[in-house]
Amino acid sequence: MIGSLGASVSSLGQRTLAGVEELGRMGLFMLLALRQLASRPFEFRMLLQQIRFVGSRSVVVISVAGAFVGMVVALQFYDTLVRFGSVSLLGSAVGLSLIRELGPVLTALIIIGRAGSATCAEIGIMRSDNQIDALESMAIDPYRYLIVPRLLAFLITVPLLTAIFNVIGILGGWLVGVVIFGLSQGAYFQSMADSVLLPDLLMGFVKSVAFSVIIVWICTGKSFLMHLNRSMVFGAEGVSRVTTDAVVAASIAVLFSDYIISALML
Repeated sequence: MIGSLGASVSSLGQRTLAGVEELGRMGLFMLLALRQLASRPFEFRMLLQQIRFVGSRSVVVISVAGAFVGMVVALQFYDTLVRFGSVSLLGSAVGLSLIRELGPVLTALIIIGRAGSATCAEIGIMRSDNQIDALESMAIDPYRYLIVPRLLAFLITVPLLTAIFNVIGILGGWLVGVVIFGLSQGAYFQSMADSVLLPDLLMGFVKSVAFSVIIVWICTGKSFLMHLNRSMVFGAEGVSRVTTDAVVAASIAVLFSDYIISALML
């Protein structure tokens, strides 16, 4: 009994120390990436490639998701507002819920699944095949060549994709509220214009920027530093494992930071 309890405590301590060690490595990784972000010149070719990969190739899925989310939000709010005789506030409810909360969060989660996982797997394969070591042997800084273009690309594209998600979602809400249920178009957009203020837009923008940093930090850091993890194996199994861990960790971090930012900016 005492022996098993001691073994459990020892295992818990080892896991705690491993977690703290990994958090420290990830923090140093981010500091080194930010230091290279302030240096010149940038890898503009790599930056444009990453903007195309993260941004333009995600527009379709973001637009489709935004349309259906806006339609569902309008449908649910319409059913609730009809009961209280406040259906004229449908535009306000749809606009605020998308701009303040659903737009940034759902866009970030979609980007994690589409671009974040691919980025993590790509860098993981490069680390597993010693391509990053080859860059260092040729005096090419891997942070400047690999991490900085991806960081800038996510910082540029995620807020823009969030804006696209919000606009398409509002149009989806308009389709349900005005076209299907016959709500006045003027009432829909006027209530939204009266309720959505600059602090609401600022909250959505801050969240999208924070989520973009979290995504690129976790998805690139875990694969870039996978060789320092004692329990990690290389090859296809190691890349798949670190990609799964990165997607889960980034998703949880986005949801946690969403609450923190909402609490601070209310």
